[in-house]
Amino acid sequence: MEQKLTDGLGSSNRDAVNEDRISELPDALLLQILSSLPTDNAIATSVLSKRWRSLWTMLPKLKFDSDFNPVFDDDNIDPCMFSENVYKSLSLHKAPVLESLHLKFEGRTDCLDVGIWIATAFARGVRKLVLDSFYHEEQIVTLPSVLFSYNDTLEILKLKNAIDLDFPSRVCLKSLRKLYLDQVHFKDEESVCNLFCGCPSLEDLFVHRYGNVDVATFTIAVPSLQRLTIEDLRSEGGYGNGSYVINAPALKYLNIDGFNDIESCLIEKALELVEAKISNVSDITNENILESLTSAKRLILHLSPLEVKVPTGKIFHRLVCLELRTYEREWWNLLSIMLDSSPKLQILKLTDVYLHNDKQNPDVRKWNPPKCAPECLLFHLETFVWIGYEWQRGDEKEVATYILENARQLKKATISTKRIEREMLEKLEKRREMLNELASVLWDPNSCHLVFEST
Repeated sequence: MEQKLTDGLGSSNRDAVNEDRISELPDALLLQILSSLPTDNAIATSVLSKRWRSLWTMLPKLKFDSDFNPVFDDDNIDPCMFSENVYKSLSLHKAPVLESLHLKFEGRTDCLDVGIWIATAFARGVRKLVLDSFYHEEQIVTLPSVLFSYNDTLEILKLKNAIDLDFPSRVCLKSLRKLYLDQVHFKDEESVCNLFCGCPSLEDLFVHRYGNVDVATFTIAVPSLQRLTIEDLRSEGGYGNGSYVINAPALKYLNIDGFNDIESCLIEKALELVEAKISNVSDITNENILESLTSAKRLILHLSPLEVKVPTGKIFHRLVCLELRTYEREWWNLLSIMLDSSPKLQILKLTDVYLHNDKQNPDVRKWNPPKCAPECLLFHLETFVWIGYEWQRGDEKEVATYILENARQLKKATISTKRIEREMLEKLEKRREMLNELASVLWDPNSCHLVFEST
């Protein structure tokens, strides 16, 4: 009798293995799967079958990166070939709305090609546009200004690196809500003004730049602006000693980092300010930073009172939360001023998140506590947090003792010190004694929960 050899699978099982179940999924689900892939990979699926041929054209978000080629695995794509691929893909795109277009390309890319991409995206009603031009032999792309003369669909615009902005006349981006300017180059101060003045709905602005490498005075005048972040990298290799002017009356959130050795920083007071964070600010010839923040409810100040003008007679009448860094020079004197000037303060946080071992030695001008207990300590302060407390330093012990003794409404105090290895028994015992001393000075130990932590 002849015996048939089989592969161990019945015919029905073999059919199941060969069945293309993914292609039977609904378009909406397939598009969701394709959206998780790089756009070039999604386009490559068009060769799988007739069903897949045009499916990618309905993707709502497209991203093209000239550093990436899924076919040849080549990170040195010719700019002309990349431009042709992008244009061809955009011309075949059929989705009702182009939600997002992200383009990463070389600075040597032809400006005409970039203009075609932008014009095509605008014609498709793009809502988010990201242009990231990386430097190639110092070459830079100038965006065609005429394309920004009118647009009412773009909501988010991100411009990065080797991009030159030349706006001889005012732009019109009626629906733009978020704008990111990351190390781009403005031709002149007029271009800066014409960009910001043409964004009547702008709410969020992020600026990342190197001093006055492009313009001497960087002016931000946006009545609708609510959130502003400026990171100036002059201290990391920027140029010049330029100036900043900020006029944003509706501002609610402000973050300034890296204003070092610049000519001036003038900020119009924002009466609706909720939170401001000021870091790494020093050596400014003319500034009014702290004076402009008196309406804030929350302040994070990573600076020294020796580096900025501290207003006198000004009251931070809305301030309820304050954070200071404890490794800035004479930080304790800034604390005294802020305690005296903030009658409604409820939360105080002192931090040294990096647990510096090289803090400045106590200055010969020691801490001068307020002559009278501040109103905030007597009636409002409920939460006190100190991260990176140096229990061996007399100046820090003096500050901690003063606050715990005078904060009559304090409900919780958390003091975090640097971890000590168990083998160092003598040091552990000394720290325990110090913490017990702090616990003994509490105004009302029955109503305040004191927590000691190690980090």
